[in-house]
Order: sequence, then structure tokens, then C-alpha cells
Amino acid sequence: MKNCLIVEDLPDARQWLTRAVQQAFSGIAVETAQDCAEARDQLSIRLPDLALIDLGLPDGDGCTLIAAIKRAKPGCLCIVASTFADDQHIFPALRAGADGYFTKDQGQAALVQTLSDIEQGRPPLSPGIARRLLDFFHQPEPAHTPLTNRETEVLQLIGKGYATAEVARLLTITPNTAAGYIKEIYRKLGINSRAEAALKAAEFGLLR
Repeated sequence: MKNCLIVEDLPDARQWLTRAVQQAFSGIAVETAQDCAEARDQLSIRLPDLALIDLGLPDGDGCTLIAAIKRAKPGCLCIVASTFADDQHIFPALRAGADGYFTKDQGQAALVQTLSDIEQGRPPLSPGIARRLLDFFHQPEPAHTPLTNRETEVLQLIGKGYATAEVARLLTITPNTAAGYIKEIYRKLGINSRAEAALKAAEFGLLR
């Protein structure tokens, strides 16, 4: 690990993450950014070997940065550093390409160990996140979906984070038709948001 980018809007958290990275990887160069715009400026200069990215940034979602970095440099290790440990944050981040996820409630020593373990081939996951992922994959068989085959296809795509226009393109239908399917899916499942749709898709086993 030669270069690291830390994207975090809180100064104290940025300092904490910087210290942990420097302890875990001797001689590593660390750059920091407080939002997506500043991060993109940094990325235009140099692509890092390691990126620690918060999800809730002032000007956008850290998942978009993860996806952009992975497209530009697939070998970069992108790790989420977040206060959130729920499905609505974990699974979109992993789908965007995150290689690891830890919560910021752990101590300095634990974080340094988590980062150090990367070079030993261990996934950079804090214990709570690892347990959540195990719980997800140990769930009972997927629930039966009341949706038609086409609606199930649409739910699977929006559960994976695709926008309505992308769903339409992938299924070779018009955007209006895709929007109609999404409206009907919401009605049948009693949901009102894409986050709920992602959870339902996971419940039906569509994201595995």
C-alpha cells in the first residue's frame, strides 16, 4: 500500500482514520477529502491503492465514489467507514464494489488490526458487519413473491441499484413501462421507496 485516500466530512474522524492507516501501513502517503467534489479532484491527480470512504457525505453518496474508483482502478481496495450498519447502507455499498466495511464505533487498536489484516488476505470487515452478512446468508429459503415474472425482473434490477431508465434499457422496454412496473411492485408489496424495494429483493432471494 503506497497511497491512500480518506473521504470523510468530519475533521476528528478524518484524523482518526489517518492515524489508523499510518499505523497499519508504514510509509503510506495519505490524502484526505471532506466531500465528493474534493475527492474527485484528488482522484484526477492520482488513483489510490486504498480508499476509506464515508457514505453520508455533504454533497452526495459515497457509493458513487466507490463505483467510480473501481471503474478507474479495479485493484484499489475501497473500504466503507460508516456509522451505519444496516442493510440499506451495507448492501448498496457492496454492490457498488466496496471490498470491506467497518463501523466507526470501534477503537483505534481494533481499526488498525482490521486494516493490517488486509495484507494477510483477511476481508476488512468489523465484527458487527461480518455477523450481519452471515445472518443474511443464513436466512431461511427466500419468501414467495406475489409478483409476475416481469415484475420480479424489475424488482431484482432496482434492488441492485439500477435507475428506471437503466431498467428499461436492460429489459428492452420503454421508461414509462418500467415506471409502471415499479408502481405496481410498490403497490403489491406495500412499500414506498427503493431502499424498501432492495430489502424485499433480498428477502425474495433476488440479490444472491
